[in-house]
Amino acid sequence: MENILEIRDLRVKYGDFEAVKGVSFTLAPKEILGIVGESGSGKSTIARTLMGLQKKTGGEIVSKAGSMQMIFQDAVGSLNPRMTVRQTLSEVLKVSSRGKRAKPAESSGAPAAPEALLDLVGLSRAVLDQYPREMSGGQCQRVSIARALACRPDVLIADEPVSALDVSVQARILNLLRDLRRKLGLSILLIAHDLAVVKNVCDRICVMEKGLFVDSGPSARVFESPESDYTRRLLAAVPDVDRELAG
Repeated sequence: MENILEIRDLRVKYGDFEAVKGVSFTLAPKEILGIVGESGSGKSTIARTLMGLQKKTGGEIVSKAGSMQMIFQDAVGSLNPRMTVRQTLSEVLKVSSRGKRAKPAESSGAPAAPEALLDLVGLSRAVLDQYPREMSGGQCQRVSIARALACRPDVLIADEPVSALDVSVQARILNLLRDLRRKLGLSILLIAHDLAVVKNVCDRICVMEKGLFVDSGPSARVFESPESDYTRRLLAAVPDVDRELAG
């Protein structure tokens, strides 16, 4: 099956500092790929570069996606505090419907109304007229996911989407992403700082340290036979979020 994303020898610099030192990977249709590393490893720089928020300094990005959308770690901060959920989703739906590359809702399976978007992410319609400050972090993250889905993306980039949430809420958000992959046929790039987050969600994992991939492969192989000392250190710190995911 043809890849929806192909990244070849990607390099990104901030001044004289090279944050990403030449990484290559692919993302297949309907695949969930995890990029895992500690703070400063370069993983979020990859996400920002794919979204055009950061300029690459070398390498090649080949995308066959009609649309890519991103969800962020700070779900509350990423939402407009002066807009209700209804206003936020309605605005994105309106803008998306004008886009020349937007897919028709009936072909993508993505809802075309705020109420239906909330249903898709498992939120009560009672939050439609609430502001971000009136909702929990988990609720705000679901609204952020709904906002991204309003654009009917082929690829969803999730940059540390659960790190600000407690463990039980993390598991529910991760399960939601897994369900959305199945329902909408999404390809998902999941950025995380610990392996627990990606263990039961990702098909493949790339482990990143100091701008380079030090381990990569199918999730089971990375967990059972890690290739680097860095991966083994990350594994030693894995908590029990997988129990919640399995529940």
